[in-house]
Amino acid sequence: MNTEHTPRRVHRSTQKEKVLIPRELYAVNRYAVRAMVWLNGFAHIIIGLALAVAVLMFTWLFFVDVRQAISAHNLVHGFLNALGTLMLLWSISALITAEIRYLRGSKLEVDAFIEVAIIVVLRKLVMVPMEEGELLPIDLAMWVGAGLMLGIMYVLVRWSSKFVDHD
Repeated sequence: MNTEHTPRRVHRSTQKEKVLIPRELYAVNRYAVRAMVWLNGFAHIIIGLALAVAVLMFTWLFFVDVRQAISAHNLVHGFLNALGTLMLLWSISALITAEIRYLRGSKLEVDAFIEVAIIVVLRKLVMVPMEEGELLPIDLAMWVGAGLMLGIMYVLVRWSSKFVDHD
């Protein structure tokens, strides 16, 4: 039996499944994995920088909203606009927290993304009074239902994380 071309089972302690790689591709595989790890690190640096820029932009937009509200003498409309901007800033903050945890070696947790989705739904509900046109009751029910379902999902994920071994 010629073992030169038969794939060898390579087992990595961090992987659950065994990977079959032909011996001829070991070196290529090693360099490909190194390149992907490097590119992934670079991508997370870019994501972090983009999130930092987003914080600056939403902070600036918040102050612009406040200034416009004061100059237009429409504080209610301006307050709702500013609150919507702060909610966007809150979602960016949740993503930054998730990114910091990931860069420190933790796994990406789904609860951070559920939190962002909850913020988006809440922002939509806050901004409803400022929208032009008629709000249909079914639309409002859909957004409230989405918020309720996301809230239940968030509680379940947080509750179930107590029972999962976090290696």
